[in-house]
Amino acid sequence: MRVMLRATMDTEKANGLISEGKLPQLMQETMERLKPEATYFTTHEGSRACYMVFDLQDSSQIPVIAEPLFMSLGARIELAPVMNAEDLKKGLAQLG
Repeated sequence: MRVMLRATMDTEKANGLISEGKLPQLMQETMERLKPEATYFTTHEGSRACYMVFDLQDSSQIPVIAEPLFMSLGARIELAPVMNAEDLKKGLAQLG
């Protein structure tokens, strides 16, 4: 299932990782684990945030995905199923 992850980072923890030069490594490891089709870095409600769209094959993957972000960044995590235009067209066609 295509899922969008939003990780909103705790500013102090992210500042610490940036100062130590470790934030790029954490993001790279996360992207290697998720193999996202898209990744964006921005802000959300005044904090650093990243969005990643990826294929969640099994719900048992959630701890492997979320825990490093919780532990390293004090991140607030949201996971939501999402569709692209092709998925929407396919779903709407099933309405009859």
